[in-house]
Amino acid sequence: MGFTNRDSLRNRRNGFETMDGTKSGSPEKKNRSGVIAAVVAVVILLILAANSTYEIKEQEQAVLITLGKAQAVTTPGLHFKIPFIQQVKKVNTTIQGFSIGYDAGTNETISDESLMITSDFNFIDVDFYVEYRYSDPVKALYASSNPLEILRNISQSCIRTVIGSYPVDDVLTTGKNEIQATIRDMILERLENQDIGVQLVNITIQDSQPPTTEVMESFKAVETAKQGKETALNNANKYRNEQIPSAEAEADAIVKDAEAQKTERINEATAQVARFNAMYEEYIKNPAVTRKRMFYETMEDVLPGLKVIIEGSGGNMQTIYPLESFTGSQDTAGVTGSTAGANAGNETEQEENR
Repeated sequence: MGFTNRDSLRNRRNGFETMDGTKSGSPEKKNRSGVIAAVVAVVILLILAANSTYEIKEQEQAVLITLGKAQAVTTPGLHFKIPFIQQVKKVNTTIQGFSIGYDAGTNETISDESLMITSDFNFIDVDFYVEYRYSDPVKALYASSNPLEILRNISQSCIRTVIGSYPVDDVLTTGKNEIQATIRDMILERLENQDIGVQLVNITIQDSQPPTTEVMESFKAVETAKQGKETALNNANKYRNEQIPSAEAEADAIVKDAEAQKTERINEATAQVARFNAMYEEYIKNPAVTRKRMFYETMEDVLPGLKVIIEGSGGNMQTIYPLESFTGSQDTAGVTGSTAGANAGNETEQEENR
């Protein structure tokens, strides 16, 4: 027994045979060891190759960390790094957003965020949507632990500050654009002071309404009245615009007619003045004849229009009756008028002879 163990040990040392029956220095064992080594080497190379490259897409930026030092990589494409020494963190630079005052998934109101008070002490529910993007990937990762939460808090603070400085009518109707612009400017200013690598793209009012149904109906009634007012004003302006040109044309016609009458009367007055001056010159030359002529001409103009009967009773006594109450004959009036003119002329001639 002892001899056998010694022979076996000797055979092993000499390389004749191993415990499993194979030769210790055989080529089969060497080939197996070489394959294992090659496989291990390939695996190590693959691991190193996989950890030595990274890709940046068009809408991404990366942060390359080398032994704790961060560096931004903004160029899209394939890049290389030192395996196990350098690390890469990617940041999405597309425009993203979140809601304030409502759940974007279920569209349900979040009262704690949406309920606000206006400058005229009215409560109102206002929903906003905030759009943002990462402008600096290094600051977005390391300037703060949660930059989006900071942006949300800043947005809510600015929203409540601005809404509290406007009356409820402006928040519901005409002041939305101005409110959005004011909130946006305030958020941008505060983000610049924080410098957390996040940029505000836009903020919009999604909805604004009173918090209860009764108040909502009242506001709707007020809004309807305002629209009715606007409609009435528009109709009134339309009517005014239609009537003003017509009135201006009528006024212009009246003015022109007045100017024409003015010119006509001036010309007529000038002619009468010229006639009077000519008659006066004749009167100076022969007053008696001119006076008779003027009297006869006047009687010729006046007497044909008189409707009277002259009845003589002897001497110089005469009685005058209105003819219109007895008859409407123009011929009788003309005859009597001529007779009266003749008698009046005779009387005048008698007075002159005296």
